[in-house]
Amino acid sequence: MARIAVIGGTGYAGSHIVAEAVRRGHTAVSVARSIPTDRIEGATYMEGTLLDVPGLVAELQGADVVVVAVAPRGDMQGSVRPAVAELAALLPETTRLGVIGGAGGSLVAPEGPRLIDTPGFTEEFKPEAFEMIGVLEDLQASGSAHDWFFVHPAGGFGPWNEGERTGEYRDGGDVLVTNEKGESLISGADLGVAVIDEIEDPKHSRDRFTVGY
Repeated sequence: MARIAVIGGTGYAGSHIVAEAVRRGHTAVSVARSIPTDRIEGATYMEGTLLDVPGLVAELQGADVVVVAVAPRGDMQGSVRPAVAELAALLPETTRLGVIGGAGGSLVAPEGPRLIDTPGFTEEFKPEAFEMIGVLEDLQASGSAHDWFFVHPAGGFGPWNEGERTGEYRDGGDVLVTNEKGESLISGADLGVAVIDEIEDPKHSRDRFTVGY
Protein backbone atom coordinates (compact mmCIF):
# COMPACT_ATOMS: atom_id res chain seq x y z
CA MET A 1 0.00 0.00 0.00
CA ALA A 2 1.15 3.53 -0.78
CA ARG A 3 1.29 6.70 1.27
CA ILE A 4 -0.65 9.22 -0.83
CA ALA A 5 -0.77 12.93 0.04
CA VAL A 6 -3.39 15.08 -1.66
CA ILE A 7 -2.80 18.84 -1.61
CA GLY A 8 -6.22 20.43 -1.77
CA GLY A 9 -7.58 17.26 -0.22
CA THR A 10 -10.71 18.92 1.15
CA GLY A 11 -11.82 20.28 -2.25
CA TYR A 12 -14.12 18.56 -4.71
CA ALA A 13 -11.54 16.59 -6.69
CA GLY A 14 -9.17 16.14 -3.78
CA SER A 15 -11.73 14.75 -1.35
CA HIS A 16 -12.81 12.12 -3.86
CA ILE A 17 -9.19 11.07 -4.42
CA VAL A 18 -8.67 10.80 -0.65
CA ALA A 19 -11.86 8.77 -0.26
CA GLU A 20 -10.86 6.32 -2.99
CA ALA A 21 -7.36 5.93 -1.53
CA VAL A 22 -8.83 5.09 1.89
CA ARG A 23 -11.36 2.74 0.27
CA ARG A 24 -8.50 0.71 -1.21
CA GLY A 25 -6.44 0.58 1.97
CA HIS A 26 -3.79 3.19 1.17
CA THR A 27 -2.51 5.68 3.72
CA ALA A 28 -4.24 8.90 2.64
CA VAL A 29 -3.13 12.32 3.85
CA SER A 30 -5.42 15.26 3.06
CA VAL A 31 -3.55 18.57 3.01
CA ALA A 32 -5.43 21.88 3.06
CA ARG A 33 -5.22 25.34 4.59
CA SER A 34 -7.70 24.33 7.29
CA ILE A 35 -8.86 21.03 8.74
CA PRO A 36 -12.57 20.41 8.06
CA THR A 37 -15.19 19.43 10.58
CA ASP A 38 -16.50 16.67 8.30
CA ARG A 39 -13.69 14.22 7.62
CA ILE A 40 -13.28 10.99 5.70
CA GLU A 41 -12.89 8.18 8.18
CA GLY A 42 -9.47 6.59 7.89
CA ALA A 43 -7.77 9.65 6.34
CA THR A 44 -5.17 11.81 8.07
CA TYR A 45 -5.65 15.59 7.92
CA MET A 46 -2.82 18.10 7.83
CA GLU A 47 -2.66 21.89 7.48
CA GLY A 48 -0.52 23.13 4.63
CA THR A 49 -0.60 25.36 1.55
CA LEU A 50 0.94 25.53 -1.91
CA LEU A 51 1.96 29.06 -0.97
CA ASP A 52 4.63 27.50 1.28
CA VAL A 53 6.16 24.72 -0.79
CA PRO A 54 9.30 24.20 1.37
CA GLY A 55 7.06 23.75 4.42
CA LEU A 56 4.87 21.30 2.52
CA VAL A 57 7.84 19.25 1.37
CA ALA A 58 9.12 19.00 4.94
CA GLU A 59 5.70 17.84 6.17
CA LEU A 60 5.24 15.30 3.37
CA GLN A 61 8.47 13.40 3.82
CA GLY A 62 7.82 9.71 3.29
CA ALA A 63 4.97 10.16 0.81
CA ASP A 64 5.12 7.81 -2.16
CA VAL A 65 2.84 10.03 -4.24
CA VAL A 66 1.85 13.68 -3.90
CA VAL A 67 -1.23 14.77 -5.86
CA VAL A 68 -1.98 18.46 -6.41
CA ALA A 69 -5.72 19.10 -6.63
CA VAL A 70 -5.70 22.89 -6.25
CA ALA A 71 -7.41 25.09 -8.84
CA PRO A 72 -5.86 28.46 -9.76
CA ARG A 73 -8.91 30.51 -8.85
CA GLY A 74 -9.59 33.18 -6.26
CA ASP A 75 -6.49 34.02 -4.24
CA MET A 76 -4.65 31.06 -5.84
CA GLN A 77 -4.87 32.47 -9.37
CA GLY A 78 -1.36 33.00 -10.66
CA SER A 79 0.19 31.03 -7.78
CA VAL A 80 -0.47 27.41 -8.72
CA ARG A 81 1.88 27.26 -11.72
CA PRO A 82 5.02 28.49 -9.93
CA ALA A 83 4.16 26.47 -6.83
CA VAL A 84 3.85 23.20 -8.74
CA ALA A 85 7.15 23.92 -10.50
CA GLU A 86 8.79 24.50 -7.12
CA LEU A 87 7.18 21.37 -5.70
CA ALA A 88 8.46 19.27 -8.60
CA ALA A 89 11.95 20.64 -8.00
CA LEU A 90 11.98 20.03 -4.24
CA LEU A 91 10.21 16.68 -3.88
CA PRO A 92 12.52 13.66 -3.65
CA GLU A 93 12.82 11.90 -7.01
CA THR A 94 11.40 8.79 -5.35
CA THR A 95 8.10 10.64 -4.78
CA ARG A 96 5.76 10.62 -7.76
CA LEU A 97 3.89 13.85 -8.50
CA GLY A 98 0.32 13.93 -9.82
CA VAL A 99 -1.60 17.01 -10.93
CA ILE A 100 -5.33 17.37 -11.51
CA GLY A 101 -5.76 19.88 -14.30
CA GLY A 102 -8.82 21.04 -16.20
CA ALA A 103 -10.43 19.97 -19.45
CA GLY A 104 -9.23 23.06 -21.32
CA GLY A 105 -5.86 21.68 -22.34
CA SER A 106 -7.19 18.40 -23.71
CA LEU A 107 -7.59 18.01 -27.47
CA VAL A 108 -11.06 17.77 -29.02
CA ALA A 109 -9.69 15.43 -31.71
CA PRO A 110 -6.37 13.78 -32.49
CA GLU A 111 -3.87 16.46 -33.55
CA GLY A 112 -6.02 19.22 -32.02
CA PRO A 113 -7.38 21.78 -31.47
CA ARG A 114 -7.43 22.15 -27.69
CA LEU A 115 -10.80 22.53 -26.02
CA ILE A 116 -9.82 26.03 -24.80
CA ASP A 117 -9.26 27.09 -28.44
CA THR A 118 -12.78 26.15 -29.57
CA PRO A 119 -15.49 28.83 -29.92
CA GLY A 120 -17.73 27.43 -27.18
CA PHE A 121 -15.17 27.58 -24.37
CA THR A 122 -16.42 29.93 -21.61
CA GLU A 123 -14.35 33.10 -21.47
CA GLU A 124 -14.38 33.40 -17.66
CA PHE A 125 -12.74 29.99 -17.29
CA LYS A 126 -9.83 30.79 -19.61
CA PRO A 127 -7.39 32.27 -17.03
CA GLU A 128 -7.69 29.14 -14.85
CA ALA A 129 -7.42 26.84 -17.86
CA PHE A 130 -4.36 28.63 -19.28
CA GLU A 131 -2.60 28.46 -15.92
CA MET A 132 -3.12 24.70 -15.67
CA ILE A 133 -1.93 24.32 -19.28
CA GLY A 134 1.19 26.19 -18.13
CA VAL A 135 1.63 23.71 -15.29
CA LEU A 136 1.54 20.87 -17.82
CA GLU A 137 3.98 22.64 -20.14
CA ASP A 138 6.42 23.14 -17.26
CA LEU A 139 6.27 19.46 -16.37
CA GLN A 140 6.75 18.45 -20.01
CA ALA A 141 9.74 20.79 -20.36
CA SER A 142 11.42 19.60 -17.18
CA GLY A 143 14.67 17.80 -17.81
CA SER A 144 14.69 16.03 -14.45
CA ALA A 145 14.08 12.33 -13.97
CA HIS A 146 11.21 13.09 -11.61
CA ASP A 147 8.13 10.99 -12.46
CA TRP A 148 4.76 12.73 -12.80
CA PHE A 149 1.30 12.39 -14.31
CA PHE A 150 -1.30 15.02 -15.24
CA VAL A 151 -5.04 14.31 -15.45
CA HIS A 152 -7.56 16.20 -17.60
CA PRO A 153 -11.05 15.48 -16.21
CA ALA A 154 -14.07 15.52 -18.51
CA GLY A 155 -15.54 18.88 -19.51
CA GLY A 156 -18.61 18.31 -17.32
CA PHE A 157 -16.61 17.48 -14.20
CA GLY A 158 -17.56 19.45 -11.10
CA PRO A 159 -19.70 19.64 -7.96
CA TRP A 160 -22.67 20.81 -10.06
CA ASN A 161 -22.68 17.35 -11.68
CA GLU A 162 -21.72 15.04 -8.84
CA GLY A 163 -22.81 11.70 -10.32
CA GLU A 164 -22.13 8.35 -8.69
CA ARG A 165 -19.25 5.93 -8.31
CA THR A 166 -19.44 3.34 -11.07
CA GLY A 167 -15.81 2.23 -10.89
CA GLU A 168 -15.59 2.70 -14.65
CA TYR A 169 -14.23 5.38 -16.99
CA ARG A 170 -12.42 5.72 -20.31
CA ASP A 171 -8.87 6.93 -20.82
CA GLY A 172 -8.71 9.15 -23.90
CA GLY A 173 -4.98 9.83 -23.95
CA ASP A 174 -4.64 13.43 -25.18
CA VAL A 175 -8.24 13.64 -26.45
CA LEU A 176 -11.30 14.77 -24.46
CA VAL A 177 -13.54 11.78 -23.68
CA THR A 178 -17.12 12.20 -24.93
CA ASN A 179 -20.12 9.89 -25.16
CA GLU A 180 -22.36 9.17 -28.15
CA LYS A 181 -24.33 12.36 -27.42
CA GLY A 182 -21.16 14.45 -27.48
CA GLU A 183 -21.25 14.96 -23.70
CA SER A 184 -18.04 14.92 -21.68
CA LEU A 185 -18.79 13.68 -18.18
CA ILE A 186 -17.26 11.96 -15.16
CA SER A 187 -18.36 11.84 -11.53
CA GLY A 188 -16.15 13.05 -8.70
CA ALA A 189 -15.91 9.53 -7.33
CA ASP A 190 -14.85 8.03 -10.67
CA LEU A 191 -12.16 10.68 -11.11
CA GLY A 192 -10.86 9.38 -7.78
CA VAL A 193 -10.98 5.84 -9.19
CA ALA A 194 -8.97 6.91 -12.24
CA VAL A 195 -6.30 8.65 -10.15
CA ILE A 196 -5.82 5.76 -7.73
CA ASP A 197 -5.76 3.31 -10.67
CA GLU A 198 -2.88 5.32 -12.15
CA ILE A 199 -1.07 5.28 -8.80
CA GLU A 200 -1.54 1.53 -8.34
CA ASP A 201 -0.79 0.60 -11.96
CA PRO A 202 1.13 3.44 -13.65
CA LYS A 203 0.42 3.77 -17.36
CA HIS A 204 1.29 7.44 -17.83
CA SER A 205 4.84 8.07 -16.68
CA ARG A 206 5.76 11.72 -17.35
CA ASP A 207 2.59 12.05 -19.40
CA ARG A 208 -0.94 13.42 -19.34
CA PHE A 209 -4.25 11.68 -19.94
CA THR A 210 -7.95 12.47 -20.14
CA VAL A 211 -10.73 10.62 -18.32
CA GLY A 212 -14.49 10.47 -18.84
CA TYR A 213 -17.35 8.18 -19.81
